[in-house]
Amino acid sequence: MLYSAVTPEQKRIRFRELLAADTIAQFPGAFNPLSARLIEEKGFEGVYISGAVLANDLGLPDIGLTTLTEVATRAGQIARMTDLPAIVDADTGFGEPMNVARTVQEIENAGLAGLHIEDQFNPKRCGHLDGKNVVDLDTAAKRIRAAADSRRDPNFLIMARTDIRAVDGLAAAQDRAKALVDAGADAIFPEAMATLAEFQAIRDAVDVPILANMTEFGKSELFTTTQLQGVGVNMVIYPVTLLRSAMGAAERTLDSIKADGTQEAQVGAMLTRARLYDLVDYEGYNRFDSGVFNFQVPGKH
Repeated sequence: MLYSAVTPEQKRIRFRELLAADTIAQFPGAFNPLSARLIEEKGFEGVYISGAVLANDLGLPDIGLTTLTEVATRAGQIARMTDLPAIVDADTGFGEPMNVARTVQEIENAGLAGLHIEDQFNPKRCGHLDGKNVVDLDTAAKRIRAAADSRRDPNFLIMARTDIRAVDGLAAAQDRAKALVDAGADAIFPEAMATLAEFQAIRDAVDVPILANMTEFGKSELFTTTQLQGVGVNMVIYPVTLLRSAMGAAERTLDSIKADGTQEAQVGAMLTRARLYDLVDYEGYNRFDSGVFNFQVPGKH
């Protein structure tokens, strides 16, 4: 009932344990707080909060238009609904190194287990689009140093994302990954790797955990967890998968209503009233105070 009873500090410890384990951790992307609860119920290890999803949810493209306040607020709303650790995409840190430092502390205050900061120019582009630009190594390293130095909880994870593979090639990505670890990154997110061999090359370059981004319609094949674990990947995210699925279903339902004058043809594919009530724990609120919450939970239909 209400929010998770697991503290942010406990979630951060759990996140560290997951990354140190021998098995790969799967973090599907939540597009709202209720989807985070569903991710937990289905047995996943954690929740990812995508910058693209946060922007798209506002009707905006993923080009750096969201603000720190918007991201921290929404990420906190999502993270508090689940016992799982949640990590958020903090884009380029929302400014210069001092802004990056504030970003880390605001995201810490929001209850997240970690974040990642990327090395693109601001405004950034979606990592799987062409025409990206990356900052020089000194600027990228300053962002990560500011992030690492500003956290209060040593278990809050600072992940460095690099997009340099698409600009200067794989060897440059290896070199930058090493440099960002030296700057204080706890983990590396090599964006838009094209093959398993490229993930292996990043694994060979650094001793910290690495993340694989399995986003649809991107530069990477949709590798399985077995394939990714085989090349040393510690964590895999599916950032926009649930949003795309939900919006696809919404579009089909709207088309059906428009064409048929009723939603009847789509009802069978919907979450039932009983299932929705189960996800939001109506029964728990009913038990809490039956004098106030005295509604009846419907049967399984």
